[in-house]
Amino acid sequence: MAGMEYAKLKGRIVEKFGTRKAFAEYIGLSENSMSKKMNGITSFSQEDIVLWSKALDIDLKDAGLYFFA
Repeated sequence: MAGMEYAKLKGRIVEKFGTRKAFAEYIGLSENSMSKKMNGITSFSQEDIVLWSKALDIDLKDAGLYFFA
Protein backbone atom coordinates (compact mmCIF):
# COMPACT_ATOMS: atom_id res chain seq x y z
CA MET A 1 0.00 0.00 0.00
CA ALA A 2 2.99 2.30 0.35
CA GLY A 3 3.04 5.02 -2.25
CA MET A 4 -0.72 5.32 -2.62
CA GLU A 5 -1.85 8.91 -2.23
CA TYR A 6 -5.62 8.67 -2.70
CA ALA A 7 -5.84 12.31 -3.82
CA LYS A 8 -8.91 11.65 -5.96
CA LEU A 9 -10.56 9.71 -3.12
CA LYS A 10 -9.82 12.47 -0.61
CA GLY A 11 -11.27 15.04 -2.99
CA ARG A 12 -14.44 13.01 -3.45
CA ILE A 13 -14.88 12.67 0.32
CA VAL A 14 -14.67 16.43 0.79
CA GLU A 15 -16.92 17.03 -2.23
CA LYS A 16 -19.66 14.73 -0.91
CA PHE A 17 -19.34 15.11 2.88
CA GLY A 18 -17.46 18.35 3.53
CA THR A 19 -15.03 16.76 5.96
CA ARG A 20 -13.29 13.44 6.43
CA LYS A 21 -14.77 13.32 9.94
CA ALA A 22 -18.32 13.53 8.58
CA PHE A 23 -17.57 10.76 6.10
CA ALA A 24 -16.04 8.53 8.78
CA GLU A 25 -19.14 8.96 10.93
CA TYR A 26 -21.41 8.20 7.96
CA ILE A 27 -19.69 4.89 7.19
CA GLY A 28 -19.35 3.96 10.87
CA LEU A 29 -15.57 4.11 11.05
CA SER A 30 -13.42 5.91 13.58
CA GLU A 31 -11.34 8.79 12.26
CA ASN A 32 -8.23 6.89 13.34
CA SER A 33 -9.19 3.79 11.32
CA MET A 34 -10.03 5.88 8.29
CA SER A 35 -6.75 7.78 8.59
CA LYS A 36 -4.80 4.50 8.66
CA LYS A 37 -6.49 3.40 5.43
CA MET A 38 -5.97 6.77 3.75
CA ASN A 39 -2.30 6.80 4.75
CA GLY A 40 -1.61 3.25 3.58
CA ILE A 41 -1.02 1.84 7.06
CA THR A 42 -3.91 -0.62 6.72
CA SER A 43 -5.37 -1.91 3.47
CA PHE A 44 -8.77 -1.46 1.99
CA SER A 45 -10.82 -4.67 1.97
CA GLN A 46 -13.20 -5.46 -0.86
CA GLU A 47 -16.02 -4.66 1.55
CA ASP A 48 -14.45 -1.26 2.28
CA ILE A 49 -14.22 -0.46 -1.41
CA VAL A 50 -17.86 -1.39 -2.02
CA LEU A 51 -19.09 0.54 1.07
CA TRP A 52 -17.00 3.63 0.39
CA SER A 53 -17.90 3.62 -3.31
CA LYS A 54 -21.60 3.43 -2.52
CA ALA A 55 -21.38 6.21 0.06
CA LEU A 56 -19.42 8.41 -2.37
CA ASP A 57 -21.54 7.62 -5.44
CA ILE A 58 -18.60 6.02 -7.24
CA ASP A 59 -19.54 3.43 -9.85
CA LEU A 60 -17.67 0.21 -9.03
CA LYS A 61 -16.27 0.12 -12.57
CA ASP A 62 -14.49 3.39 -11.68
CA ALA A 63 -13.30 2.29 -8.22
CA GLY A 64 -9.76 1.69 -9.47
CA LEU A 65 -9.40 5.38 -10.23
CA TYR A 66 -10.01 6.16 -6.56
CA PHE A 67 -8.53 3.20 -4.68
CA PHE A 68 -5.63 2.00 -6.84
CA ALA A 69 -4.11 5.15 -8.32
